[in-house]
Amino acid sequence: MTTQVKLETNELPQRESGFKRFFKALILMRESPIGMVGLVLILFWVVMAVIAPLLPLYDPNAIMLPFQKIGAAAPDGGTFWLGTDHKGRDILSRIIWGAQKVLVWATFATLVAYIVGMLMGVVAGYLGGWADEAVSFIANVFLSFPFIILCIIIVATLGASGWTIVVAVTFASAPQIMRIVRGLVLDLKTRDYIFAAQTRGESPWYIMLVELLPNARGPLIVDACLRLGYTVVAIATLGFLGLGLPPPDPDWGLMIKEAVPLGAFAGHSMYLPAAALASLILGFNLLADGLREVSLRD
Repeated sequence: MTTQVKLETNELPQRESGFKRFFKALILMRESPIGMVGLVLILFWVVMAVIAPLLPLYDPNAIMLPFQKIGAAAPDGGTFWLGTDHKGRDILSRIIWGAQKVLVWATFATLVAYIVGMLMGVVAGYLGGWADEAVSFIANVFLSFPFIILCIIIVATLGASGWTIVVAVTFASAPQIMRIVRGLVLDLKTRDYIFAAQTRGESPWYIMLVELLPNARGPLIVDACLRLGYTVVAIATLGFLGLGLPPPDPDWGLMIKEAVPLGAFAGHSMYLPAAALASLILGFNLLADGLREVSLRD
């Protein structure tokens, strides 16, 4: 009897601690050049956003000399390292401060969307029955709208602001996250450690939040990196349409929109924020690819 109990105990999956898995992922990430390039791009913009108040930058909303070329001299003896836009605002300052805005709102919006989507998915996948049907129906209703169209409708209805962007991204992204989590939970809820938790008499919420969600984190982390890129695209698109962060705060999408009519006459004021936007999105995509490689090796 003792031998049988011992064998059954050994059959249960041995889960590594969170710190052990984290350091293991870091070591494996060093073997993924794609992931490291993505990580460097993201860290660059994160560092720029954090140290923006400490950098010797001009006020991003201050009107200086319009249409200054890259490296032009400023009236106070300084330098417009990336030139100025049509209103005379320093482009370098607006790009760096714009990175702070987009990173803060994109991260917060994605986090809220994940909280809502994960709760919906774990409830639908674990409880099943009428709960699954109700949650899936609600998700399918929102999924019937294209992502950016739904964001535009919500922001146009509620008014342009950072908070309405969070609401829009949550309504547009949470149903997609719900379907991913639901699929993972349908597979995980048949595992031995779930049966063990049920045998111990654990509550459904304990099993969903403590046993199921932590074990679904691998694919969700990869998806979160991709979804951050989608959210950055959504924020930039809303800004380009005049539905983003209220002016005059720097917004990469709005900067591109304002420079489009100028064409080649002030091309740098359009291409530079576009390049900044592309590099950040590329960073999230490459990091997601690297994390996927790590998960396959692990």
